[in-house]
Amino acid sequence: MRSVGVEEELLLVDAGSGAPLAVSGAVLAAAERSTWQRPGTHGRRDHEFEKELQKEQLEFATKPVTEMGELQEEIVRIRREAAHHAASAGAVVAAVATSLLPVKPSLNVGRRYRWMGEQFGLTAQEQLTCGCHVHVSVASDDEGVAVLDRIRPWLAVLTAMSANSPFWQGEDSGYGSYRSRVWNRWPSAGPVDIFGSADRYHEQIRAMLDTGVLRDEGMVYFDARLSATYPTVEVRVADVCLDVTTPVLLAALIRGLVETEARAWQDGQPPARIGTGLLRLASWRAGRSGLDGPLLHPETMRETSAEDAVEALYRHVRQALEDHGDDERVREGIAHLLERGNGARTQRRLHADGHDLASVVTRCAEMTVKP
Repeated sequence: MRSVGVEEELLLVDAGSGAPLAVSGAVLAAAERSTWQRPGTHGRRDHEFEKELQKEQLEFATKPVTEMGELQEEIVRIRREAAHHAASAGAVVAAVATSLLPVKPSLNVGRRYRWMGEQFGLTAQEQLTCGCHVHVSVASDDEGVAVLDRIRPWLAVLTAMSANSPFWQGEDSGYGSYRSRVWNRWPSAGPVDIFGSADRYHEQIRAMLDTGVLRDEGMVYFDARLSATYPTVEVRVADVCLDVTTPVLLAALIRGLVETEARAWQDGQPPARIGTGLLRLASWRAGRSGLDGPLLHPETMRETSAEDAVEALYRHVRQALEDHGDDERVREGIAHLLERGNGARTQRRLHADGHDLASVVTRCAEMTVKP
């Protein structure tokens, strides 16, 4: 069975005001101290946390697992550890994909981040967004690129399901996932053309790096890519999700999608020849609507309801879900998500119920660490 891992980026905020705090260095130092004397580490760093572009955010990665129940336990555990370390720096963690309140982010220290700030100017300076990336193991680069070529039409549905960034700089953006719009300011972000082979994929990456626009392969921000570090396909379209069950639902669907498309490749089925321009429109529509408006159907690229688009994705991967033992979890997860809504709907509902944006952040921080 293919292994799955999840990376999440969390916002570091003041517990009272909800304002982002530039304290990632102090939080990482607390994580270091907590593990320094752990048996068997011999002074080595032994925690899951990393710094990100801005000092107001914290990133973590789960270990690769094959069981979705174990993945959920991992995410709950690490979110709670993140909250514990943040508390030592006077902050709490919130699984929201953009800051609800006005903020001027602070670029993290380091040569790479300094280069990004100089190269991309306001795009880098304003880029305070928190995503959720899902890694699924593949047997080879050939299989991985075959999967990338075939999952393209389905990725926008995942953006809609995960949408958790309706507010930007103190205002309702009108979008379910405004993070996805801000993220697509990067020149390498978004949907890509069909590659056709691993050789052509790597040729494209080399050509992009040779332009000098990008510093390294880590800045190839495709919606889905081969990981430069692990033998995985990395799907990068989702907002970080408020409810811990949602990234698990996404992980199960994405593993099902990878398995479905790998089988299609093995059976000689060609990828759908949907143009990148149409995929960009589907991505915009998903970011705008979330689950509260129309989406583009992944197979027809025509307007349909969010429920129909999600159902199409489920039907497409159902056999793989059954083979993995994930079908019941995914069916229940989809039903629950469509009924209660995603993080964007939760944030707006709290605000409509009379909570100011600061108290919405506080409530979101509480939800972040619930099992």
